[in-house]
Amino acid sequence: MARHGGRGWYGRVIAAAVGVTAVAAATSVWTAQAGSVGGHQAPASPAPPKVSPVSAAIAHASDAGAHAVNITIDDGPDPVWTPQVLKVLRDNGVKATFCMVGTQAEAHPDMVKQVVAAGHRLCDHSVSHDTTMDHKSQDYQSHEILDAERQITKASGGVKPMYYRAPGGAFTPYSRNLAASHGMRPLGWNVDSKDFERPGTSAIVATVQRELHLGPTLLFHDAGGDRSQTVAALSTLLPWLKQQGYSFGFPVR
Repeated sequence: MARHGGRGWYGRVIAAAVGVTAVAAATSVWTAQAGSVGGHQAPASPAPPKVSPVSAAIAHASDAGAHAVNITIDDGPDPVWTPQVLKVLRDNGVKATFCMVGTQAEAHPDMVKQVVAAGHRLCDHSVSHDTTMDHKSQDYQSHEILDAERQITKASGGVKPMYYRAPGGAFTPYSRNLAASHGMRPLGWNVDSKDFERPGTSAIVATVQRELHLGPTLLFHDAGGDRSQTVAALSTLLPWLKQQGYSFGFPVR
């Protein structure tokens, strides 16, 4: 998977630690001889929430079958462009997966909630969109992934991201397994629309149409600068995909 360049608006800003990874709470063990305090049984510690296991393999396929596509939207949410992308999706009856940067989600929780309310899925896209994550320590990767998960979940009002997409495709075996252990399927892409480079609406449309045979998961962006070309391209591509007989799904879990 190609890495994206030119993301200086936050790609080089490494977020300071916005939280530590979860610390296991100590559990008191009561024996038969010391089973009560002051005549009252000590309350049992709550069991940790169960996380449905998912594969650590990078997902590309669609859950809607062989003749379906997955629309994925990266780097937001953005207060200007996310609402416009949402409108195009709504007008065409299409659901998408929004791969959100933790700091963006934290800054725009109303947008995260709108995405969820419209029936779209959330994806963890790290805290700071560092495309060199695969060259960093496991501790660094853990903070980027798990802190973003918390930021997105809090911003959404409690809805957890279902996927993890490494910035620029900078996955490692460690990051894939860590995400999967938290119920987030690692998510790749098949067709990069190149919309981030703003080559023009017709060029974005042509790229997707030309490369659609490569697979079902299509990559677009709703942040990182002027995304008017993306909005216009989606307005053309979504009806065209329907005319070609494609349905729309989510990445496999």
